[in-house]
Amino acid sequence: MKIEDVHEKSNLVLNEVSRVIVGKENVLRMILTTILADGHILIEDLPGLAKTLMAKSFAKALGLEFKRVQFTSDLLPSDILGVSIFNQKTLEFEFRKGPVFTNILLADEINRSPPKTQSALLEAMQERQVTVEGKTYELPKPFVVIATQNPIEQEGTYPLPEAQLDRFLVRLRVGYPTFEEEKEILRRRIERRKDEADVRPVVTSEELIEMQKAIEDVYISEPILDYIVSIVDITRKDKRNVEIGASPRGSLALLKLSRAYAAIEGRDYVIPDDVKAVAVPALSHRLILKRELWYTRVSQESVMEKLLEKVPVPKFK
Repeated sequence: MKIEDVHEKSNLVLNEVSRVIVGKENVLRMILTTILADGHILIEDLPGLAKTLMAKSFAKALGLEFKRVQFTSDLLPSDILGVSIFNQKTLEFEFRKGPVFTNILLADEINRSPPKTQSALLEAMQERQVTVEGKTYELPKPFVVIATQNPIEQEGTYPLPEAQLDRFLVRLRVGYPTFEEEKEILRRRIERRKDEADVRPVVTSEELIEMQKAIEDVYISEPILDYIVSIVDITRKDKRNVEIGASPRGSLALLKLSRAYAAIEGRDYVIPDDVKAVAVPALSHRLILKRELWYTRVSQESVMEKLLEKVPVPKFK
């Protein structure tokens, strides 16, 4: 598949999802960018901001199978991965696949389950496989985890460990709609005369896999590679705000996301603006801030934005 085809099909997907999700063009573009980069997404924001609707809409528009798991304190790893059940007719154990065997898995309020259950997703997210009772089972392709969590309600929650946070390619914030956007949400609800919004599949799962493969053909120059490494490197050198900076996994995230972003824009090469567009959602959740900043309202995103401004942008003749 050519980059022109990726650009065209990406626009079809974004236009279809935008029929349901009002505004939030940047968030929708980043979700599609992450899916094309074959990564996982963490959406951290308040309830009622269409996080679940976004995940379902992208699954339908991309022709993918979608499953949702509500994470709770009593959720077990087997509730996600599956379990072996003894069949009395065959006198053998049969593996019953869990909801993780899908294309897009919505892990709703992931921080409400204990670490043992959270960690059950680690192998699936990294290796695209699960191991149960010594047997390994491949997951369908493509496979994307979209996890959500509420940042203000901390009672009865288990913060995601850094190792698992690092497995998410991006962390996104949705935010409230504007006054006019919220009015448009109400208008569309009146027009369709029902709560459920209809989304048509505009891309098949096979086409999506071809789109993901086409991302590997996007050219990235030496100056852009230097720019990516410089951005990640400055997170490790900011001794004033950052305790621990981004790892090389952060550099790889910038590489993959900037190529996917360029392809969505219709280019077969990466420019500095592509890297800048993805840097904050790709790196902010990988920073561990100084302890003294915990009591202030300084966010990882704001620290990352300031660090990004300090890195010289490469110039091309």
